[in-house]
Amino acid sequence: MPDLHRRSLLASTGLAFLFAQNGQAAAESTSETAIEQPEPADPAEIPPPTGADLGSMFPTLNRLVADRTFDLSFPSDRFRNVDEFRAAGRARIFELLNYAPPRFDPQPEILEKVECDGYTREKLTFATSPHTRVPAYVLIPHGLKGPAPAIVDLHSHGGMFLFGKEKVIDLGTNHPAMTKYHAENYSGRPTATELVKRGFVVISIDAFGFGERRIVLDADREKSVDRGRLSIDEVVALNRKCAAKESTIAKSMAFAGLTWPGIVFWDDIRTVDYLTTRQEVDASRIGCLGISMGGYRAIYLTALDDRIKAGCITGFMSTVTPMLKAHIDTHSWIHFLPGLHRHLDLPDVAALAIPRALLVQQCRRDALFPLAGMQESLARIESAYTAAGHAKQFSGRFHDAPHQFTRAMQEEAFAWLKTQTA
Repeated sequence: MPDLHRRSLLASTGLAFLFAQNGQAAAESTSETAIEQPEPADPAEIPPPTGADLGSMFPTLNRLVADRTFDLSFPSDRFRNVDEFRAAGRARIFELLNYAPPRFDPQPEILEKVECDGYTREKLTFATSPHTRVPAYVLIPHGLKGPAPAIVDLHSHGGMFLFGKEKVIDLGTNHPAMTKYHAENYSGRPTATELVKRGFVVISIDAFGFGERRIVLDADREKSVDRGRLSIDEVVALNRKCAAKESTIAKSMAFAGLTWPGIVFWDDIRTVDYLTTRQEVDASRIGCLGISMGGYRAIYLTALDDRIKAGCITGFMSTVTPMLKAHIDTHSWIHFLPGLHRHLDLPDVAALAIPRALLVQQCRRDALFPLAGMQESLARIESAYTAAGHAKQFSGRFHDAPHQFTRAMQEEAFAWLKTQTA
């Protein structure tokens, strides 16, 4: 009651107005004083440059991984033999993929069949789950006298989202952007077309996020109807839009309880499922190869599927710890599977292929990976194969080349695959 009485008295005498004016003046004075004072200095000094992709956070990251042991590596005291290693490593990967589509009838639909010089090219789609169909090319050599060896040719990334399976196939008349891509990444010689000429049945699909499975934004629907009519400048512009949406794919997968690598790897495994239904294919003689993202896919397909008799990984292998400093931003979001590298280094994943044949081709001038990490990875894989008693099944080779599947590397890979799938 006293407070109410006081406010009433002030209002009746006009003193409230004076109090309000004095309060406003005091506030303005305080504000002016604050503006005139210098900003407080940061409590800590700006850290020295690190030369790392993560900038000032890199030293902290280094401390956080200091105790990492890759507890599922082989050889180690944890595993009595390679079978235990393979079972544990695969189980962890499949768990982290957060995607396990049930086996499903591929229900292939042939869309086009073209007779080429020495082989037939089929364009088709087939199911990899109850919810997804993937577009593919299958190349079949002419004159087969029985089931033949087959290759899953896994296309690369290279910042090219508009095309996927076309990266490894010469269609005769190629989009100018693909002619340029073939020259820069495959020495002008797409690998699938070369492999079919050497007697292999070859299949290549569009990985999720590429080619006919790329992101098409609403504003770009009309111009995206026919990729063949796009200019190179339009392809470049649309590629940039797709690249900017990589993080959106990864974040969307997280909200969906999925992972981008999970969909890609399982589509590749289901591609082997489909391949084994083809009468032209000898299911006991299937190999795979790829460069860059294709090499990344080859690591996991060979590691996770025993039906791959021989895997060729080109331009994608390193231990991961040396990559933390300055080889993160050089890679796509698709190359990161959350949680995996607490347990398995990348060469450990490759070693899950034991006892099957594995060829790793490294590009010595590859800017996507640290040279020390590439060298160490080959030593690690060789150690695992040797410990398991299968040293002759592994071959790791360096080529004095940038990040490219050169013709010399192709010839080496083709000859090796021919021998391993004979």
